[in-house]
Amino acid sequence: MSKKITKICCIGAGYVGGPTMAVIAQKCPEITVTVVDINEKRIAAWNDTDLSRLPVYEPGLDRVVEEARGRNLFFSTDVDKAIDEAEMIFISVNTPTKTYGKGKGMAADLKFIELCARQIARVAKDDKIVVEKSTLPVRTAQALKSILHNTGNGVHFDILSNPEFLAEGTAIEDLHAPDRVLIGGEDKGAIEALVQVYAGWVPRENILTTNVWSSELSKLTANAFLAQRVSSINALSELCEKTGADVNEVARAIGTDSRIGPKFLKASVGFGGSCFQKDILNLVYIAKSYGLHEVADYWEQVILMNDHQKRRFADNIVTTLYNTVSGKKIAFLGWAFKKDTNDTRESAAIYVADHLLSEQAEIVVYDPKVPAEQVYADLDYLNTRSEDENRRLVTVINDPYEATKEAHAIAVLTEWDEFKTYDWDRVYNNMLKPSFVFDGRAILDKESLEAVGFDVYTIGIGDGTMR
Repeated sequence: MSKKITKICCIGAGYVGGPTMAVIAQKCPEITVTVVDINEKRIAAWNDTDLSRLPVYEPGLDRVVEEARGRNLFFSTDVDKAIDEAEMIFISVNTPTKTYGKGKGMAADLKFIELCARQIARVAKDDKIVVEKSTLPVRTAQALKSILHNTGNGVHFDILSNPEFLAEGTAIEDLHAPDRVLIGGEDKGAIEALVQVYAGWVPRENILTTNVWSSELSKLTANAFLAQRVSSINALSELCEKTGADVNEVARAIGTDSRIGPKFLKASVGFGGSCFQKDILNLVYIAKSYGLHEVADYWEQVILMNDHQKRRFADNIVTTLYNTVSGKKIAFLGWAFKKDTNDTRESAAIYVADHLLSEQAEIVVYDPKVPAEQVYADLDYLNTRSEDENRRLVTVINDPYEATKEAHAIAVLTEWDEFKTYDWDRVYNNMLKPSFVFDGRAILDKESLEAVGFDVYTIGIGDGTMR
């Protein structure tokens, strides 16, 4: 018989740990949930009385936090205390792609996972259930088990895999009504203990249980399949441009096939976010490590196509602006990788900007949720040019009309709904002529913009350019 869980600790207060634990606390008021992180600034933001300052922006998250925080949801920097008191510990720390050593550029960097395991092993004085929430390569659970059982205090640890399938921008909705909750493990009692937590609001038939290896691989596979669809339609968008076909019409035609479906068939400047590229690169590395080179090549092409699409978008801006953007002002509408999030990780905007900056363009950025320091941090991380040069060539503005004033062109890089409601007559009248809009997300009304006077270019429609 499984133990009824009353105290949960989550190590990592980021985009996964924070919202997931907030919803668990909201739906399971009998469970005390403590989210811990060594980043004092982040924890302070989670505890801020002004809910607009939460470190993660997700529609509806503020209401969930308001309901549960102080009742049974707590945020703290005292990691050891939370580990000691918890019966179940979620590990939800970053697992970026390695930038050094063996597997550089492909393998997941598991140093933070190992640090968590060693800290749990050092602190724990009674039996714990340890849950992998971070996205991890297959068989990471075995490494966790080895560390916990060989460096611990003689206590027993059960390792479960519980990957997240959240889409940023709809994370709270996804958590409230998930397609499925996946739990992988070996011990039936530990599995059932986590099943009971989710069963507080998720129908039992939506809770799937597997062995731990299948669970770990399923997360990578889900993201790989979604990213594959994006790269597939983007590849076809380039063919549409050469042949005169309309990629939106092609997507609609194939999306009505019940075997294919309409989702993730919108041509764009490319996918971003923390998961798709990282997980596919991880999959590629795993395949290569087992000598499955054809499998690795297949999945790597999804990444290559995505990189190509971002370069192609930037190249088309340069070509259309008479083969030079040197000294020209390009207004970026959007910096987050998608709407309804402040997450910029692997955003297409970063790489389009980098390409244009190498051509000496001057870029002005407006995003409703991304602060200036994050824009500069993203560009500095690329290490393509000095920090001083990034700040000289890139300006971040809080007013979209000011951002587009006297610009040569606008590049729409995030599909924020507010962009559809702008006074485009006003924007056009304040820009230099001729005025161009490069709609990398195809969210604006092309015909209406052209009626105002813009030359409009959208992904994958028509006559050999991007028109």
